[in-house]
Amino acid sequence: MGRWVATLLPAFCAVAVYAWSAWSFGSTSAPSTTVAVSVGGAAVLVSAVAYYLLVDGVMGLWGALALVGALLLTVATADQWASRGAVAECVVVKVHEEKHVSVGEGGGERTVYRHTLRCPGGYPSALAENHRLAPDGGDVRVAYDPRRRVAPAVAGSSPPWGQAVFAVLLLAAATAGARKFSRAGRREREAEARSDPSGRPPSGGSRTARGRR
Repeated sequence: MGRWVATLLPAFCAVAVYAWSAWSFGSTSAPSTTVAVSVGGAAVLVSAVAYYLLVDGVMGLWGALALVGALLLTVATADQWASRGAVAECVVVKVHEEKHVSVGEGGGERTVYRHTLRCPGGYPSALAENHRLAPDGGDVRVAYDPRRRVAPAVAGSSPPWGQAVFAVLLLAAATAGARKFSRAGRREREAEARSDPSGRPPSGGSRTARGRR
């Protein structure tokens, strides 16, 4: 039973975190941003600690880190897929290029283009993308949430499937590690090793007889 708890924990946590994030980003009855972030952060932390306690050895640590990464990417995916019900015609005031060292995807350096915007009503005021959307003074259509619960995005852009795929891969790695290295599974294997095929531990007389031979 304990082995299955460890194996199913990553998937259960991912579903719970995604459901909470999707509700927090899109529901009209969603909690405040402070409550949403606090509960979501606590859920990620509790998931990592539970995984570490259920999985044996160094895999408990690495699997917990993989699970944390998968859950954070799950939150980011929920943010990107959340509804943005308004569209604004904005002017690009200035584009700033920022260099960042990328840890994942083989490492290396990547450039983030931060667009300072002038939109009707003053929001959104900025938008970050991995490429330049328009020259300074150019126009861009921006989809945004009037309640400002999710980050703005380019109108008509498709969700970044890469985040979701990477989250699934990390989740699969954490699940495989939990299935193979769960503490409950180790105890079961040790109990089987101490038993003979009939399920009874070998007697002392049998061991003595074998030793004499």
